[in-house]
This record gives sequence, structure tokens and C-alpha cells, in this order.
Amino acid sequence: MSSTLREIVTVSGIGLHSGVETQVSILPAQSGEGRYFVRVDLPGNPIIPAEVASVSETTLSTKLSRGNVAIRTVEHLLSTLIAIGVKDARIEVDGTEIPLLDGSAQEWLKAIICGGVTPSSWSTNSTLLEPIWVRDGDAFVAAIPAFETRFTYGIDFPYPAIGNQWHSWNPNIDSFEKDIAPARTFGFADQIEKLQKMGLIQGGSLKNALVCDHEKWLNLPLRFENEPARHKLLDLIGDLSLLGTIPQGHFLAYKASHKLHIQLAMAIKKKLNT
Repeated sequence: MSSTLREIVTVSGIGLHSGVETQVSILPAQSGEGRYFVRVDLPGNPIIPAEVASVSETTLSTKLSRGNVAIRTVEHLLSTLIAIGVKDARIEVDGTEIPLLDGSAQEWLKAIICGGVTPSSWSTNSTLLEPIWVRDGDAFVAAIPAFETRFTYGIDFPYPAIGNQWHSWNPNIDSFEKDIAPARTFGFADQIEKLQKMGLIQGGSLKNALVCDHEKWLNLPLRFENEPARHKLLDLIGDLSLLGTIPQGHFLAYKASHKLHIQLAMAIKKKLNT
């Protein structure tokens, strides 16, 4: 089953890394066109397909490019679209980055549902037949054959507020709206200055990201005890959505990153095409 937008959905907000406000309009697309971005601020309104082949950078977000045209931090919006069954969407953006909003997918979900979408059941058109693993030190992502689709994510940070946490989510049983969408992005107080000097997180704040120091969270309350693990799972779904449809399987990640997510997606695509 797939869901279709009935109305144009328009959302504005600040980009996490650029710190610049952009407006996003999500429009219905023809069946089979897939999900794609349109830079309406540029001459000719260039299109960037939401596909694995479009990934150009994975530093603290997923960036898609086509030629010299790019769009950044696409993962939360794409996670929302695939989770509620929107296979085809034209996403018009008047800048270089998708807004962070409150740091989660909650506001995207509310806006899209207000646009007339009725979330449909999770669907897939392919099945994993053998395990696929991608490793980097003790971090890894894996896609394992399974009788049903499941996502499991583990994280481990040397900050007592986070520590080691896990979350597992079955899209056929559990609610994306209640269990995954509200989970916010997170960061560390002792890294902020360094990242900003690198030109990153210019739009980050205590209003759109959870932040902790070596002792505690600076902006409680949490929405979930394991909110960071749930947010990483949200990112994984968004990155794997660049496959178009996520195959049936168990997707397992530990201490992973956008880079590893995309490497897994590329490996899956290669395996499914052989």
C-alpha cells in the first residue's frame, strides 16, 4: 500500500548546519516518480533524486547532490515519508538545507498528515536473502534476512547522560508517530565550539537539539529514556529510504553513522541488482 498527498504541505524553519531559514513545499508526484527534491531558488529549478546515487556527503547529516546542486539534512523528512507510505513526492526547497524544526520528525509528520495523507501499512517489494555487513572499528550496520522487517539501534557514548542504550522498532506493529517521530537529534556541549568553527551546526540550539555535558542533560525533559537511540534509528530509516523501498529484513546498527548507513544502502542496492 502507498499513501498519496492530497494537498501541498508547506513548512519553514532553520537549517541545522547553515543556520539559514528555508521553506519546503511537499507536493504530490506521479506514481513511479519517487521522492525527489527541487531547488526552486535556482534557475531552471534543478532536481535532485532522493536516491543512494545522489549522496555526496555524510558529515553529521546526509547531503544529496546532482552536478553542483545540493540539498542537505534530508534524513528526517525522508524517514517520515517512507514510514507513512509516501512513495512519490515532489519536495520543493528554496535553499541548501531542509529545516531541522524541533530536531525530530514530529512536526514533519503532523504537517504531512494535515496535507491529507492517511498513513498506510509498511510495504516492501523485495526481501534480503543473505546477510550484509558494513564495519568500521567496533561500529557496524547490518541487514539480515528475517520473516518481518525490524530496525534495531545501539549507541554507546562516554557521557553518563547517554551511556549505552538500545531501541528496536517493528514498522508492522509499532507506531512511528508515537515511538520514533518525536525523538530529537542530540549533541555534546564540549563539541559545539569545534563544530561551529568547522562551519557546522550554525542553526543548532537548545530548542532544536538535546545537549548534554559530561554530567547531565542541559535541556530536560527527555521524551523517552532512550531518546538518542530512537533518534539514530530515525536517521537510519531516512538514509535507507534512499533505496526507494526498504527490503524486508532486520536492520541492525551499533555506534554507526550516516556514512555507515549509506554504505549499507549501497551494498544492499548492489546485492539486489545482481
